[in-house]
Amino acid sequence: MPAKRPATRLAQLKEEDLNTAQQALLESLRAGPRGKSLTLRGPFAAWMHAPEFGQLAQALGAHARYKTALEPRLSEFAILCTARFWKAQYEWFAHGPMALKAGVKPKVIEDLRKGRAPASAPKDERAIYAFVQELYKTRRVSNQTYKRVRAFLNDAAMVELVGILGYYTLISMTLNVFHMLPPEDEKLPFAEPTAK
Repeated sequence: MPAKRPATRLAQLKEEDLNTAQQALLESLRAGPRGKSLTLRGPFAAWMHAPEFGQLAQALGAHARYKTALEPRLSEFAILCTARFWKAQYEWFAHGPMALKAGVKPKVIEDLRKGRAPASAPKDERAIYAFVQELYKTRRVSNQTYKRVRAFLNDAAMVELVGILGYYTLISMTLNVFHMLPPEDEKLPFAEPTAK
């Protein structure tokens, strides 16, 4: 029997009830690369409760997701590494299909989801995986690990990779703290901890 899902900790706001600052945030989200069909789910639903913060965060996120020097495959791979580290259910739900579409292989995605090193991944993905794991676990990156990634990313892309990891850590923490989960009809990618 599946574990009971924790209840969302923030009220789900309806578009017709948004105040001026919240409406401005929604308009900014829809005017950007995420598009007009964006719905108030995941981190965006949380940010509606702090719209000024949401404006800043969504602008950084639009750049981190759509405008960095990393090709989409590597960016989405790094996002999945972050989602797995934090066991961020909604982040995995949203970005798993995007990673697949960007060219991350299904076996690599499944290895990441299960917490296994993706041995069958291409060399660049394996280097990013080692970078992410080392950074999150030790809060530093060794020269050897840095050089493995620097072999295929320039300095700007290295800075942006760290930015992607930081931004999606913010997303992961937001999703986890406020229990922002995938829709009820979606299976959770990770076991939820027992509620206390």
